[in-house]
This record gives sequence, structure tokens and C-alpha cells, in this order.
Amino acid sequence: MAALVRDNKDRSRFELDVDSELAFASYRLTPSAVIITHTETPRALRGRGIASELIKGALELIRHDGKKVIAGCGFVVDYLDKHPEDADLVG
Repeated sequence: MAALVRDNKDRSRFELDVDSELAFASYRLTPSAVIITHTETPRALRGRGIASELIKGALELIRHDGKKVIAGCGFVVDYLDKHPEDADLVG
């Protein structure tokens, strides 16, 4: 599912469509990093791992762009704690 995550640069957020609902992670850019400031999953999608798939896909896009990530929301902090394989992205 991570491949379906897209970077909506106009709205400064990563987006994932699931079951006609939209989960997203808002961000701010610095010259070398992406600060993920808020993760939002519609109520109908909660408890299904959608937010984790969203962040996984966002991190893949960030890695591809050669940037680092700064966790600016609790969900991303928790995700990174549980996924040490992404520690190289933390900036």
C-alpha cells in the first residue's frame, strides 16, 4: 500500500486514499529535512494500520528525495521508535 502514498506539494502533505477516504500527514520543509507536523486518519479507517502505511510511504518518498525527516507529531515519533530500520532518515 505504501506505493500509493503521494506527495501533494500544493497542500504540503502526504496523502493516501483508502475506501474513498483520505488519510494525510502534513509537513513543513527545511532545506535538508521534512518536518511531519500532523497525521490525520479518518475515523472510519482507524485501527487498520492505515496511518502506519501512510508514514511508511512518506518515508520512502523522503528517502528518495535525499532528505531527512523530523518527527513533529507523536504518531511519527512512535512510528520511528518501532521501526529502527528508518533511523538513517532521522535528522
